[in-house]
Amino acid sequence: MQAAQLTQNTGPDGVHTVDIPEPTPGPGDVVVDLHAAGVSFPDLLQTSAGYQVVRPLPCVLGSEGAGIVRSAPESSGFAPGQRVAVLAHGGAWQQTVAVDPRSVFALPDHVSLTAAAGMPLNYLTAHFALDERARYRPGESVLVHGAAGGVGVAALNVAAALGLETIAVVSTDAKAEVAEANGATHVIRVDGFKDKALELTGGRGVDIVLDPVGGDRFTDSLRSLAPGGRAVVLGFTGGEIPTVKVNRLLLKNISVVGAGWGEHIRILPEYPAQQWSMLEPLLRSGALRVPEPTVHPLTEAANALHSLATRSATGKVALSVRS
Repeated sequence: MQAAQLTQNTGPDGVHTVDIPEPTPGPGDVVVDLHAAGVSFPDLLQTSAGYQVVRPLPCVLGSEGAGIVRSAPESSGFAPGQRVAVLAHGGAWQQTVAVDPRSVFALPDHVSLTAAAGMPLNYLTAHFALDERARYRPGESVLVHGAAGGVGVAALNVAAALGLETIAVVSTDAKAEVAEANGATHVIRVDGFKDKALELTGGRGVDIVLDPVGGDRFTDSLRSLAPGGRAVVLGFTGGEIPTVKVNRLLLKNISVVGAGWGEHIRILPEYPAQQWSMLEPLLRSGALRVPEPTVHPLTEAANALHSLATRSATGKVALSVRS
């Protein structure tokens, strides 16, 4: 089968399309023929050995995809021919995967396989950040940094489905259009976002900040919070890891929490299935939207990664793994 494999830690250009054997499934695995696979920021970091987990080379990148079940144990709850999304921890940029049933998620018919391929990482991360870490309450307000990126778009859609008001922070007109198309209640620019967020909330501030960007905006994120607000750290796509003067936390009884979904599911591998049981009804009813990603052929995986590196990508990026 075809796969996109990282052969050198030299950045995106270290990824090449190769032919490799199909995986040998374990006794309880579900075998899925993938049609598309998601591209994420951790994939980009892995190409230069900049991720917290450095995998031996060569390795197949990617952690999520969607396709059709080829075979499944009766006890798995899945059947051949079923449309599913998957978490494939051994690599998803390949045509066939064998995965634990706890990492397989049934899809409603109206959700395309290309859209579903980019769901697991970003949508489950956004849900984890809002539900498990921020302990959201319906009707609260959420400020989303990087709102036109993959995690940002997922956060806007998950928050809207959960009944939350969203303030999207973007840097360009094009990114503002993406945020608006994904249901943002308000869209504001990075420059002066604190003052605008306070204005939109009548001076009170927002209840939750979701920040996958980091960098020098973090202090103003804290200043944007309402009393009792929560700032959730999702990552540092801006490259710089901010520090917090903890006296700021006392002033309005605010909190800073991390949302390391990957670490959480390493300890609790059954957690994604629990999340899906909460999100799938919203997805089926149409309350939770999943936009189509920007799709690149598998042979252009390096270009897909470059689009993340240059921040030219908006929304989710995916690979088509079958022609």
